[in-house]
Amino acid sequence: MTKAELVEEVSRVSDLTKKHSEVIVDTVFRSIILALQRGEKIELRGFGSFRLRKREPRKGRNPKTGERVDVPSKLVPYFKPGKELKDLINATEPAELPAADPRPAEDTPPQA
Repeated sequence: MTKAELVEEVSRVSDLTKKHSEVIVDTVFRSIILALQRGEKIELRGFGSFRLRKREPRKGRNPKTGERVDVPSKLVPYFKPGKELKDLINATEPAELPAADPRPAEDTPPQA
């Protein structure tokens, strides 16, 4: 699925315009990127989590010249799927996923 297909699906399910759907998808992606840049872990219950992993420095090779080069350490994003996602993907029959509720969540105080 491409980003354009994801925007199309959000637009179809939510009855929003494609422009509004694109803003939503972009905002979600940007929020994930910014959280990772701050070194935070993102957990999406039932889906999975995004984390950073550190790659140690290593010796590499320039593919054109064959010359050995030093590759510095770096942080790389890593996605770990959640148990529910793995179970849904590995189900023998396609699972019926609950439909997205297009209504905004109401801020109601907890009842005593």
